[in-house]
Amino acid sequence: MKKLFNTNFNHEGIHFMLLVLRVSIAVFMLFHGYQKLQMLTGGGPIQFGDPIGVGEPASLALAVFAEFLCSILVLIGLGTRLAVIPLIVTMLIAIFIVHGPDGFDKKEMALHYLVVYAFLFVSGSGKYSVDQIISNNLSKRRR
Repeated sequence: MKKLFNTNFNHEGIHFMLLVLRVSIAVFMLFHGYQKLQMLTGGGPIQFGDPIGVGEPASLALAVFAEFLCSILVLIGLGTRLAVIPLIVTMLIAIFIVHGPDGFDKKEMALHYLVVYAFLFVSGSGKYSVDQIISNNLSKRRR
């Protein structure tokens, strides 16, 4: 019973779950981004929403950048805090502009992604990431 209500952190468990969370959310978003990447590179006419008024091709390119390229960075844990910023912006646009007039059921998935990206922005990528390798190398150089 004591373990059930223990509030001490299991740091190794947290780092492992950060890895699981980071990899899974990146893979999930990569599916969305890959579809958009195919649309962008398909060579046909681009038919994509323009929620921020920059034009359909630019809106699609920004979505591909966030959902595909930034998701790859999150997946490997490289510049995670910076990589989630475009993803956070993309989810905010999806919630408030694209699905603004829609009900909660249409906004729910974007809200889930937003919560995870906000968590990763605050927490960083964790011990099992390229960010950690870079941080270790920088620490060694400072000594």
